[in-house]
Amino acid sequence: MKSLKVVFLGTPEFAKNSLEAIHKSNHQVVGVVTVADKASGRGQRIHQSPVKEYAVANQIPVFQPEKLRNPEFLEKLRNLNADVFVVVAFRMMPKVLYEMPPMGTFNLHASLLPDYRGAAPINYAIINGEKKSGATTFFINEKIDEGNILLQEEIDILPDENAGSLHDRLMEIGGKLVVKTLDGLAEDNIQEKPQPPVENPKNAYKIFKEDTRIKWKSPSETVHQFILGMSPYPSAFTSLKIGKEEKGLKIYSGRYEITHNNHPAGSLEISKNNFKIYTSDGVYYPLELQLEGKKRMNIKDFLNGFRNFEEIKMA
Repeated sequence: MKSLKVVFLGTPEFAKNSLEAIHKSNHQVVGVVTVADKASGRGQRIHQSPVKEYAVANQIPVFQPEKLRNPEFLEKLRNLNADVFVVVAFRMMPKVLYEMPPMGTFNLHASLLPDYRGAAPINYAIINGEKKSGATTFFINEKIDEGNILLQEEIDILPDENAGSLHDRLMEIGGKLVVKTLDGLAEDNIQEKPQPPVENPKNAYKIFKEDTRIKWKSPSETVHQFILGMSPYPSAFTSLKIGKEEKGLKIYSGRYEITHNNHPAGSLEISKNNFKIYTSDGVYYPLELQLEGKKRMNIKDFLNGFRNFEEIKMA
């Protein structure tokens, strides 16, 4: 099989897996483009992206331009004479960049396009209670996530699966799909096809902090899927009032019952052995949670940390 020269563009762990899959394949990674190193955490230590760490460890040239239109950067990339660019979890790219390689630039997206275009396809698939998800490779064009499809692989979403678990499974499938796409392009045996038109597309817009608040007036199943879809990141939260102090409470998992009780949605009952929050049609029981300023813990350890349960209310 013909070996393609590849430039890889990506940043997080999800992308690193695809980079590693290409590097271990028949194809040659001639360069990697990733985000600039950032200071973070206590002591503001400089951290490299997972993609950069892998590239450096495997002696692959790394480029970290502040601006993707930088003429000097573009010239260095041209000189690599890559056949194709592969993009996984990167940023928006200018036309001058994605049109550079003769075979084009393709992207790996963690959904079955055209559904869930956008930044958070894994989260929204869980939030919306989908039964299936998957990965898609497609050629990049000027419209976000709307280019011609190359290959797709579908998987079942497991009962009570959260976004973290689905992320990890799609990361593995995605790496294999990227290599399969490169193989197909090398052999010229992939029939690219336009994405079908969708009247009411399922979107996966970027998630901001205000989007992660739990709406307790929703039905129990909706609340449950929302918490799973935000777990472990960016994590769903609510607010508790403990005495005079208001604190954020992240909830990572739980279970629910449909009871049709008369309690107001969003009210709680809490005691040494019990913590339940009422929804519009039942009760939600948190199982893993994290109070602001504390570490993540199970419900038993969480309740053991309190004495005066009468002081705790929903904020």
